[in-house]
Amino acid sequence: MTGLVERDAAVFLHQEGSTPVGMSFAAVEGVWAEDDSGHRFMDFQGNTCHNIGYAHPRLIAALKDQLERLPFTPRRFTNEPAVALAERLSALWPYGAGRVLFGLSGADAIEMAMKLAFVATGRKGTLAFEDSWHGAALGALWAGGRAAERVGFPAFEGCRHAVPFWPREPGGDHEAAAERSLEAIRRALRSGEISCLLAEPIRSTPHVPPPWFWPAVRRLCDETGTLLIFDEIPTGLGKTGRLFSSEHFEAPPDVTVIGKSLGGGALPLSALIARPALNVAGPWAIGHYTHQKSPLLARAGLTTLDVLLDEDLPAAAARKGMAFLARLQDLAAASPLFRGARGLGLLMALEVAEPSELDSLQRRLFEKGLSLGAAEDRFLGLSPPLTIAEAEIDRALDILASLH
Repeated sequence: MTGLVERDAAVFLHQEGSTPVGMSFAAVEGVWAEDDSGHRFMDFQGNTCHNIGYAHPRLIAALKDQLERLPFTPRRFTNEPAVALAERLSALWPYGAGRVLFGLSGADAIEMAMKLAFVATGRKGTLAFEDSWHGAALGALWAGGRAAERVGFPAFEGCRHAVPFWPREPGGDHEAAAERSLEAIRRALRSGEISCLLAEPIRSTPHVPPPWFWPAVRRLCDETGTLLIFDEIPTGLGKTGRLFSSEHFEAPPDVTVIGKSLGGGALPLSALIARPALNVAGPWAIGHYTHQKSPLLARAGLTTLDVLLDEDLPAAAARKGMAFLARLQDLAAASPLFRGARGLGLLMALEVAEPSELDSLQRRLFEKGLSLGAAEDRFLGLSPPLTIAEAEIDRALDILASLH
């Protein structure tokens, strides 16, 4: 019989990043996955969807229960899990009670946030960072900063891009990069045409800005009437050691967007949380999705939050990440393969010494039982579940140390 990867390539439309692919999943549990050949490996990438680990028993039990109780609600009706999840997110948001909308993908939530900004400000422009990524929907694609991925698609007007707060060259100065970025933001916002600044508070690679950066940006947004939208789709829900990654800074956003791990690594779910004063889109349908108030998806979100809080996983990420990063930095200092390591919580990256070797290193690590992401053509990304055991961290470090 033709292998699963070959069958995949034969039936799906081909597109960059997803088809064709060279690997498969056949089973998952915790940090572990297994492909259709029986090869087991630790997944330290997971598209940052598996913060509570794969197939968490509480999540699986809750979803089975919800399937039996109420699996679906048509769009004109509400239901208990959807309302409860919105209430929970509103209460947990660090910036006061918020108003909530749900989507399926992160791109859904980004699109809703942009529409809300257009309605609230009456402006059509957006500002994001060069090289940033905020989703594959056409609006999110143009609002984001990856120019190469927009080639060939019709342009959206008014999408501007500032130099980012992170250095794009090896060994670059983070402080100087942040100063350049702040000045670029100041120039763009003073035009009076920008509805929102859309940004990750912590770059998911990760790059962490100086502590003064976001408070200074917040002041600029206040001065110019620009909404500050924080995209925490890959970095939120405990990954950086706080429930929301923006909590590392004194800069309350107007809107927070979360997704990916909100569905517990099992179902697609995203959310927008906004200041109550932004409840101004009543005459417009800014997120009128068929499954927007799905009781099954909402139950996944509620259970994921229960697990995160009951098991104190954000604090666990901070504790485990601090020790893990110190050992990664020691490993990088002792190995000619790497330039260094950085991170916050359980969101980390190893910078490779020779970018041309990035794909080869990623492949060799997978063969040894460790799946890592890759970013910016020079980083290996490490984003394990927050439930990872110390022994599994040790195993990952042993695999990395075995490279020559």
